[in-house]
Amino acid sequence: MSSFPREQLEAFRPRHDHLVCIDSDGCAFDTMGIKQRECFCPWMIAAFGLQPVAKAARECKEFADLYSKTRGANRHLTIRRILTELLPSHPQTLARGFSVPELPAYLAWIDDPRTVLSNEGLAAAIEAELDSGTKEELKRILTWSERVNWAVGEIVRGVPPFPGVRESLRHLEGKADVVVVSATPLEALRREWAEHEIDRYAALICGQEMGTKREHIEIVGAGYPRERVLMVGDAPGDLRSAEANEVLFFAIIPGQEEASWAEFVDEGLPRFFEGTYRGAYENGILDRFERALPEKPPWEDVT
Repeated sequence: MSSFPREQLEAFRPRHDHLVCIDSDGCAFDTMGIKQRECFCPWMIAAFGLQPVAKAARECKEFADLYSKTRGANRHLTIRRILTELLPSHPQTLARGFSVPELPAYLAWIDDPRTVLSNEGLAAAIEAELDSGTKEELKRILTWSERVNWAVGEIVRGVPPFPGVRESLRHLEGKADVVVVSATPLEALRREWAEHEIDRYAALICGQEMGTKREHIEIVGAGYPRERVLMVGDAPGDLRSAEANEVLFFAIIPGQEEASWAEFVDEGLPRFFEGTYRGAYENGILDRFERALPEKPPWEDVT
């Protein structure tokens, strides 16, 4: 198998009749909170000069990445939401008259349909850019993203999988192909899954360098009937990726992770293998998931 991540993805071939795609951060591992609070947020405040509204910036980061419908989205997409939507309207920002930095080159890079939202994508854009101002702006973003990855490597250690994950993987062994589908950098994924010796259950680990979650599912799921592919995730982006590929979805509901994994083993998996998952059962899962993550931040409801 090729050492190039994208080629590994495209070389994937089914070994079993069923496929289960599993997200990692916040779904298999209880790592989202520590990563956002201790790694992403401090470096975001430093990189974008948000010290005067640090409390507001932290509230916006946690809402965008942990407690709302953009939970689990690519880091650049949530930074865009914070800088253009959440932070400008936050009461502390307004009260202090703080001007949130505008980053037109960065936002244009995010919105470019050719963009790969990763450090490699940023490096390629910097290399190809002729305008010095744009170059410097993108370099600033790349430095932030690299420092976040460094902080994750230094801080996020020893965080085990949620109770029920290992049992679920054991239930899947020999019955279904398991593929990790994530927007996290590949190096961090491989390290976390290997650290807890559950990487052996995964036929393939897919990170942000290999494309979007939607693309991951599309490529690895090509050899299976749609009703035999199940995406397990904790974020709306995971659901959208499943829906785009017309495959099944099981939600690990934020704040109810242990109960969700127990239900997955006791009821979700049996229904999946029996062919009775789609319909009333899946609709009930989707309804609970929809109600768990709001669209608007709590400060917008304050009168």
